[in-house]
Amino acid sequence: EIHIKEPIEKEVNPHLLPGELLLCEASTVYKYMQEDGSNRGTYGKLVCTNFKISFLDDDSASDDNEPQFKNKIVGENDITLQCVDQIYGVYDEKKKLLTGQLRKYPEKLIIYCKDLRVFNFCLRYTKEEEVKRIVSGIVHHSQTPKLLKRLFLFSYASAAPNNTDGRNQTVMFETLEDWRDELERTKGNVKYKAVTTNEGYRVSEKLPLYFVVPLCISEESILKYEGRGIPIWCWSCHNGAALLKMSTFPKEQDDSTSQMQKAFLDGIYKTISKPPYELLKLDDLSSSLPSLQDIQTAYTRFKQLFLIDSSTDFWATDVKWFSLLESTNWLEIIRRVLKKAIEVAECLEIQHTNVLLIEESATDLCCVISSLVQVMMDSYSRTKSGFQSLIQKEWVIGGHGFLDRCNHLHKSEKEEAPVFLLLLNCVWQLVQQYPPAFEFTETYLTVLSDSLYVPIFSTFFFNSQHQRDTNKSGESLKTQSGPFRFLTVWDWAVQFDPKAQAFLNNPLYAEKPKPDKSQRKTARFKHQRQLSLPLTQAKPSTKRGFFREETDHLIKNILGKRIGKFINSSDEPPNSLREFYDSWHSKPVDYLGLLLPRIDGPDIKVWAQRYLRWIPEAQLHGGGTIATAAKILDLMEEVQSLQVKMDEEHSQAVSGDLHSVPMLRNSARLSSLFPFALLQRQSVKPALPTSTWKDLEDEDDLVKRDDEFVDLSGDML
Repeated sequence: EIHIKEPIEKEVNPHLLPGELLLCEASTVYKYMQEDGSNRGTYGKLVCTNFKISFLDDDSASDDNEPQFKNKIVGENDITLQCVDQIYGVYDEKKKLLTGQLRKYPEKLIIYCKDLRVFNFCLRYTKEEEVKRIVSGIVHHSQTPKLLKRLFLFSYASAAPNNTDGRNQTVMFETLEDWRDELERTKGNVKYKAVTTNEGYRVSEKLPLYFVVPLCISEESILKYEGRGIPIWCWSCHNGAALLKMSTFPKEQDDSTSQMQKAFLDGIYKTISKPPYELLKLDDLSSSLPSLQDIQTAYTRFKQLFLIDSSTDFWATDVKWFSLLESTNWLEIIRRVLKKAIEVAECLEIQHTNVLLIEESATDLCCVISSLVQVMMDSYSRTKSGFQSLIQKEWVIGGHGFLDRCNHLHKSEKEEAPVFLLLLNCVWQLVQQYPPAFEFTETYLTVLSDSLYVPIFSTFFFNSQHQRDTNKSGESLKTQSGPFRFLTVWDWAVQFDPKAQAFLNNPLYAEKPKPDKSQRKTARFKHQRQLSLPLTQAKPSTKRGFFREETDHLIKNILGKRIGKFINSSDEPPNSLREFYDSWHSKPVDYLGLLLPRIDGPDIKVWAQRYLRWIPEAQLHGGGTIATAAKILDLMEEVQSLQVKMDEEHSQAVSGDLHSVPMLRNSARLSSLFPFALLQRQSVKPALPTSTWKDLEDEDDLVKRDDEFVDLSGDML
């Protein structure tokens, strides 16, 4: 049975951004709603522009049903071309991957997105000519290789009025002063200096214009091998120990060249390492961490668990959920990366030893480890502006190849690897373990991960500062000439209004307490931490359950269940590291000091908000961290309104410019899908084995007899 919503009578036109052009469209397209496995859905128009694929129905025309957390650039039914992962066509009930030229056009289109949304469009009622145009248009513009200048980033920059400076207290690290200020902030200017050797990119196009090296490194050394073999400063610890990174020489070299390079490196190490005053530890990340290929393979397997076509698929995989999750190896990679960051922190904090991270380009795993160490050791990096400055310093200016690693141009899948996503997953582990230590929320991290695929910001669309600078010059429609003025992703006002931005800020952030109240504050925040994580018991649960016991529909419990078999713990940390780890965890947490993540098997969890937000079957009704956040925001709003009343009474002056916090009075109606998706109808979990359930799918009365089901879950658990 197909539940058909009447086709639209009024014309609905897409909302186009400056520089956005409509390329092709198809009317009478039927979009399935996959929440309950039925064929329910809505008719509308499917359009493709040079920026996005968009589905427009009659709801698109009205503002009545707007979500509170609305993105002003990308709507609920919009997919940016960079966000498209894979496109499948359905021919006679068989799925086929669509790439390049098509001989035959499908009756159904399935679009899998990099933010893990899945769109199902039925083209059976669409005119044949329109089907050809829209399918070939979508496949061509989202899947075929393109030139950098063809990215929407350039169309938008040339057409959009640039009336924002976009800095938002974020240090961009584009000037020498920014680097000198950072050296001063970390007290690193005693042993390190910011250099201008690469001005005009005369050393290397891969290095930033300005960077920091040890005082003893000469300009000749930097120039000798295009910056390779030179320790570049990342951050200095309070005790003077520093974190450094270095790119290695190519492995295939003739003997004489190798000997010269080895002698050069020995000389560099001697200038830095001066025992017993200055110690240096070398850490080759290519041998101690998984390769980029391993990371890509693990993530590819992992994301498949969340790209759910229908409710039937969800329940079919549910029975073997944990074994599927374990086999991806993604959580194990996160654990290994966090463990490596703890090792580095122990060297800096306890052994007072400089750590030099070594990698072929020093722009992938070096960025992950150096960023994590700073988040763990420097409370400034746990503020919103501090974290954004950190991403600028280590990733954007540091030369991480976002264009290649995200495969934005579809040039080469060999270069693709979710390195930045790996960092965000690791930071999320810390955010959910120690909420009061961070000024930002998990929603902030989720939105940041989505922004990787929004090509109106330059932040994540270049491989290096040199590439960005050389492509900045161009004809602007407004000024007729002059450089492009790209937006930065850190200007959140471009995507969200102030009410939506409130979800990015943590109301329970433990700011620096006043000296006389420090003891009381510490105790209070420790209590809040325990309240915010009710499932993290000290001992593993004796039940080995597949599902959350307290939910009626046996929701997957990947948030708090202790599953010891997740992790292969054959590589136990060395004794000194284990002592450091255990000693730190035995003391009360100082949210403004050093933070060490818990990394034993069950402590590494799936980032539920990012990966489950589009799956109605996985929602917790009135639950999840968002329910807590909603209550806290309610209280903040109440306190603010009382403060305004008090101010009015005392000064008889009305304060009209106070930022209000979103009204979320009815938090019981929210679910854990909020704020990204609204409360959705819960599908019925089959009490019978999945294979039997599939055989009985046609028995309509079975679905209706929900209350009469015999729940076998108790025997399973």
